[in-house]
Amino acid sequence: MKPPAFIVSISILTLTHFARAESNPASFAYILQADSFAKTKSAAVAQLKECGRDWIVLDAAFAGDTPWERADLDAIRSGKEGRKVVAYISIGEAEDYRPYWRAEWVSNGQRTAGAPAWLGIENPEWKGNYQVKYWNAEWQKLMLPAVEDAMARGFDGVYLDIVDGFQTYEQGANDYLDDRMNPETKQTYRRDMVDWVKSIAARARAKNPAALIIPQNGSQLATHKDFVEVISAQGIEDLFTNGKKLQPASHTDEILGHLKTLASAKKPVLLIEYPKTPERRALSKKLAEENGLVWLVTDRQLKTLGESGQ
Repeated sequence: MKPPAFIVSISILTLTHFARAESNPASFAYILQADSFAKTKSAAVAQLKECGRDWIVLDAAFAGDTPWERADLDAIRSGKEGRKVVAYISIGEAEDYRPYWRAEWVSNGQRTAGAPAWLGIENPEWKGNYQVKYWNAEWQKLMLPAVEDAMARGFDGVYLDIVDGFQTYEQGANDYLDDRMNPETKQTYRRDMVDWVKSIAARARAKNPAALIIPQNGSQLATHKDFVEVISAQGIEDLFTNGKKLQPASHTDEILGHLKTLASAKKPVLLIEYPKTPERRALSKKLAEENGLVWLVTDRQLKTLGESGQ
């Protein structure tokens, strides 16, 4: 008889265990829609101050266009000794609600003649988000000031989304190829992303040498020694569950394999799961704890504190 899926999932989790250094977080929060979390910025600050989490990831602005000020961040940090507050920045896709966006770049969902060379197609799963050539110098010139601004306003580092954007380019017309070469740079798309993350880290640490650099997803990049050296932690989504379903064992197995290098380097992994049933929530927590991951179970729209390891 075929064993139940729960047992299959448990059986694959023998790849690694993440040692927790004293400075690593035991819990974290990840809120990108703080205006849904609280009606005003001051109310959000008050709630975040008392939330009990070690690290807090926030969109770089409250309600899209109201910046968090240093006083806000200081107040949030004051709620717990050693707390870090990190700014979310998407570095692998363009978002049409950001200050850099120009309406004339897109019409009826399609690029116009006036669109910049780095802008690609819309992400079919996230309306308003667009593929970019993340290695393009003009795109990077738009994003690096956002990193500097976050650091200047007092964030403790940056949480980088769409680091796995290289996968879009590894999918060719007829096949998927790991380490596919980028004809524009003459190196792999993965190497291009490593270099991009390193450039961001250098810019952030020019403002604060202790700045945290936390990429989300793209765990394949852990094979690059200089990538592991430059990052502070790794964010991973949907490792064990996908809504009401379990992830395939092959998916979980592959990612845990990538993360072995981070375990050796004692870099914490921040796991974000979005399970939709009590059973899946309990399983996410159990498997995360068994593997030494810092877990957060929350809503996919990131409007709430969710639950995190304490």
